[in-house]
Amino acid sequence: MSSTTSSDGASRRPLLDDESVGGGGEERVYWWKKVVDGEEAKNQMLFSLPMILTNVCYYFIPLVSVMFAGHLGDLQLAAANLANSWTTVTGLSFMVGLSGALETLCGQGYGAKLYRMMGIYLQASCIISVFFSLIISIFWLYTKSILILLGQDPEISEMAGLYMKYLIPALFAFGFLHNLLRFLQTQSVVMPLVVCSLLPLIIHFCITYVLVHRTSLGFKGAALAVSISLWIAVFMLAIYVLCAKKFEHTWKGFSLESFHHLLASAKLALPSAAMVCLEYWAFEILVLLAGLMPNSEITTSLIAMCVNTQATAYMITYGLSAAASTRVSNELGAGNPSRAKHAMGVTLKLSILLALLVVSALGFGHDIWAGFFSDSSVIIRKFASMTPLLVVSIIFDSVQGVLSGVARGCGWQHLAVCINLATFYLVGMPIAALLGFKFKLYAKGLWIGLICGLSCQTGTLLLLTICSNWKKIELSGTSNNKNTILV
Repeated sequence: MSSTTSSDGASRRPLLDDESVGGGGEERVYWWKKVVDGEEAKNQMLFSLPMILTNVCYYFIPLVSVMFAGHLGDLQLAAANLANSWTTVTGLSFMVGLSGALETLCGQGYGAKLYRMMGIYLQASCIISVFFSLIISIFWLYTKSILILLGQDPEISEMAGLYMKYLIPALFAFGFLHNLLRFLQTQSVVMPLVVCSLLPLIIHFCITYVLVHRTSLGFKGAALAVSISLWIAVFMLAIYVLCAKKFEHTWKGFSLESFHHLLASAKLALPSAAMVCLEYWAFEILVLLAGLMPNSEITTSLIAMCVNTQATAYMITYGLSAAASTRVSNELGAGNPSRAKHAMGVTLKLSILLALLVVSALGFGHDIWAGFFSDSSVIIRKFASMTPLLVVSIIFDSVQGVLSGVARGCGWQHLAVCINLATFYLVGMPIAALLGFKFKLYAKGLWIGLICGLSCQTGTLLLLTICSNWKKIELSGTSNNKNTILV
């Protein structure tokens, strides 16, 4: 995405330009200048909105299947929620994290005009994703035994294990999908992504309905539909990359050279995966802890619904995280650290505004949202009591999402790993366990502990961003040999 503002802000214009000389007009111009830079904000929103729609669509594909399964009964709801959470914690989050290496490599490479290397890095990242997908899929085959070992209800565990076996093809598709998304995102190609995500989601509704209600598969059909729909999405994106002329410089076809860059990619991919997984795992640990509480079927469903709500809200604000990562990495690759820092500041302000809109919608429509997951009046009532806590966690998560995007754009994944490990597992999870079990606050106690971890994570990432030497990042970010990005 090209920048339309100078680093010193001399050419900045407000989003709403008012040429009136009256006091009111001057106040409106000043207000917008104080909140966000008009041109930068406009460019970022034009980038973010398609990314928001894309990520929400892809996230809703497995979630829609959970909703279909949930209406088959309380046992199916608990099993599908547990399986969806376990799938995220052990596989999907890892695939998302592995693709984060491309945000650094392709992002800075595009800014430095090292176009040919972007296709090479994409292939290397896909090879890494396939390797880890094979390992994780073997692990998924033993889901039932592992969940029972972790103290989960045997009947729910058996159903969840069955559900996950039909999700194994989706794991491979998810890896390819996110690598392609990062490849396109770092080139600011976002509008075609909306079509390539919305169509699979619409098709998914039809596939899920047919497999669940019109075949003997029933509960298993909900999981199989996820695998089919995600592979449809992968093929749509792959065909677009192979056929569109705009990628003739960044995609030169398959090359064995990608194997020579596996190590360099893995050095970023593994910390990226750890960075994402540590955060995802904190949310999913809450689901497992809920299964150890009294009335575990209701508590597990409630916490899982809260996690899915938080994740949906994050998908909405994730477009700004992607914008921050892309703008920062592109500007650093082009040697413009001041523009990178300015773009980050604008994204942070936009993330807060967007988070306030999201939590306002949740506050007024929490009963409607809960009704999508369950017909139980007990669960809907308990979810309403959790809404104020969800409002707080969503706001913190929105801000940290942007800061995490900046970290990926700068290549700070190794530092973000340490931050996430300390804030979630030395602060958040111990407080959650203490409040949930010792003080018998149960679901509310678990979520308060999570909020403590999120607030510490956000504050620490903000300090890292403020205190870092951005000029040093720019100098070490690109190589002069026109072939490699140094990290």
